[in-house]
Amino acid sequence: MSPTLRQQVLRKIPSVDEILSKSEMLDLLRIHPRAVVVQAVRKGLERLRREILNQEDLSSIEAALFSFENLLPRFQKEIDLQTQPKLRRVINATGIVIHTNLGRAPLHPLALKQMVEVSKAYSNLEYDLDKGERGDRYSHVEEILCRLSGAESALVVNNNAGAVLLCLNTLAEGREVVISRGELVEIGGAFRVPDVMKRSGAFLKEVGTTNRTHLKDYERAIGPETALLLKVHTSNFRVMGFTSEVSLGELVQLGSQHHIPVMEDLGSGCLIDLTQYGLEREPTVQEAIKTGVDVITISGDKLLGGPQAGIILGKKSLLDSIKTNPLTRALRIDKLTLAALESTLLLYVDEKRAMEEIPTLRMLGLDRKKLKNRGRRLLKRLQDRVDKEIQMTLRDDVSQVGGGALPLQELPTIVLSIRSLSHSMNSLEENLRRGTPPIIARISRDELILDMRTVFDDEIPLLAEGIEKALSQIKGK
Repeated sequence: MSPTLRQQVLRKIPSVDEILSKSEMLDLLRIHPRAVVVQAVRKGLERLRREILNQEDLSSIEAALFSFENLLPRFQKEIDLQTQPKLRRVINATGIVIHTNLGRAPLHPLALKQMVEVSKAYSNLEYDLDKGERGDRYSHVEEILCRLSGAESALVVNNNAGAVLLCLNTLAEGREVVISRGELVEIGGAFRVPDVMKRSGAFLKEVGTTNRTHLKDYERAIGPETALLLKVHTSNFRVMGFTSEVSLGELVQLGSQHHIPVMEDLGSGCLIDLTQYGLEREPTVQEAIKTGVDVITISGDKLLGGPQAGIILGKKSLLDSIKTNPLTRALRIDKLTLAALESTLLLYVDEKRAMEEIPTLRMLGLDRKKLKNRGRRLLKRLQDRVDKEIQMTLRDDVSQVGGGALPLQELPTIVLSIRSLSHSMNSLEENLRRGTPPIIARISRDELILDMRTVFDDEIPLLAEGIEKALSQIKGK
């Protein structure tokens, strides 16, 4: 296509002033600030220009493309992009229960209610109602954390990486921290334990090998500059086969002999023995505390099922020094996190209730019968609303825990499988992802998979509408 012809086509794009002069634009200008509307028009016209420049054959372009009626929806879409929140609710149909990219643990309704209650007015965030004087924000959750875990003291910061950083900086700045090479992990978001240790001001001292570390390796590494023995839960990977690692209890005994504190980054924050509910073993917080470990850190939004938070538990003497570190203020949590965390922790007073009601734990415990019933409800809504050429079946599959917890655990599940010989599953996945609300699914081979484990019951109508709309958009292409 000649440059001259391309320029002729581009000249047909109306100017910003021309668009703004249309009487129909007055309605938009009455609803939205003028700057928003003008920006939307500019972006809409620029997108059209780029589309034309990317086309090889311009002969098929019709005059209707440049009409105001055709352009108006573009401008409205651009206005929506400017005025609507970018952080949105999505339907998680991936089957990954603790999905970091999708916000990890959904919160319990009581946690949501308490967040609203303490944020719509004033609260006693740092005010002692009994004494009538300034109080401590961490006191709202310290007692319940100690009661549930068995720890002497507790502190909460904004996330577990922050908790690890704060502890290392307080207990080992300028000195050595001994850790097994097999525990120098990297987890989601390129979070690497060695990098955090470096930022804390502590010096890393590796012992053992990737697959085998013995107690004597730690013992040989202890010297005058040793400030801390560190153990890290390996999160979302396991080394299998010819392996050996030192237990937390053994490390605590070694630390006690040499008067060196021991810290464990436990990660997932499990407060319940999940084996009694048919799941694989995940170390619990209570088990760690019983070993006599000095400090442990856990996440609030993984198996705990609460908001993003880094929870520090352990001996009072060490926690007192951590609390006075200036970094604590920089990493402190706000009233919304405190409200959600306290409400979640209170559910653990009754373990049975916690398993049944905390969304993350409830999803992990769903059996095949409940999942199949959920799938049947969805399939029933779709069968009479979707073309017969679309094949939809319920079948067995497996879900994942996610969030670095129980990496080898496969959860038997029921999925809705969608197949078509005439439609692209990639296009269907994209349409679902761009819908309202967005539906996040996965493609396996030539089928689109929607896992019933991570879909809530009240999302079934939204899911059905979203699938129907996404399929109709493909058909219209």
